[in-house]
Amino acid sequence: MKKLLLIIAASALALLSANAQQEPRYGVVEFSANYMREEPGFSKENGNQALMGTVVEILDNDGYWVKIKSPEPYTAWAVDMGVIPMTKEEIDAYIAAPKFIVTAEISHVFAQPYDTADRVCDLVMGDLVREFTAARKGEIRRRGFTRVLLPSGKDGWVPSKDIKGFAKWERELNPTAENVIKIAKLFVGVPYLWGGNTIKGTDCSGLTRCAFMMNGILLPRNTSQQIKIGDEVDFSGVKDGDFSNLQLGDLVLFGNPETKKVSHVSIYIGDGHIIHSSNVVRINSLRPSDPDYYTGGVPRMLAVRRVLGNVDNGKGIISIKKSPWYFPQK
Repeated sequence: MKKLLLIIAASALALLSANAQQEPRYGVVEFSANYMREEPGFSKENGNQALMGTVVEILDNDGYWVKIKSPEPYTAWAVDMGVIPMTKEEIDAYIAAPKFIVTAEISHVFAQPYDTADRVCDLVMGDLVREFTAARKGEIRRRGFTRVLLPSGKDGWVPSKDIKGFAKWERELNPTAENVIKIAKLFVGVPYLWGGNTIKGTDCSGLTRCAFMMNGILLPRNTSQQIKIGDEVDFSGVKDGDFSNLQLGDLVLFGNPETKKVSHVSIYIGDGHIIHSSNVVRINSLRPSDPDYYTGGVPRMLAVRRVLGNVDNGKGIISIKKSPWYFPQK
């Protein structure tokens, strides 16, 4: 009988341990752009960048690397210093907490409210930082600077012009094609970076994702996913120079016409032109007669997908307001 009780107790303990291991673990990105590598190691391929303030699920650990799943969704390995672990309760409180979004292309957090003070860290467009509330007993604004909290709880000062209240920013969004293109054009001249999706460096699908994200629209991360979203647009007339079916803000995708494998994505900006990250973020024409013709263009066009008008309607595109990773959902 004693032996049987020991076996039952051991089995129960093992079951409890297994359940504990299955419970989701969460974290918040601490670096301005935390590189997400396909395997743990600095020499491994970079697949994505997770922005500061992004809530992630922690799936595994390996030394000082953590395997995380970000909202896109994208699963890869990041340096553990750049991910602040939190309990589910802490994550819920974090998501509900008032925040600022960085609207400047690049900014910094300073130890004191002046730009010659010691730097705490850098910031890039799209990063999120929490408000330093009055309950913490200290100045909140001074000399054109606003005091903020990093995910780790460190505080510092950011130029007020570089940030905007996250909830207010979301309410005032006007996600027109013109505004999407305006964000994309800020990246012109930025070098291509495989797995990049920030002003520090971006690949083609990172550029499209960031341009829409800064307009409150969340696209999936990779080109192979972006070719499946929104509505399909007939582009058969493009080979004859007819762009009438294309609308500003459409995704124009390229690849191998024989295998139908997609390899590149761009944003249509009108008059037969696209903006894309190819070696560098640049604007090119889809007309072979133009001097700025994209040589990997029309013969390799695979699809045109319409994003605008298809947000939150079950076609693979959601608004940031409807994402539980960014705002509490009722």
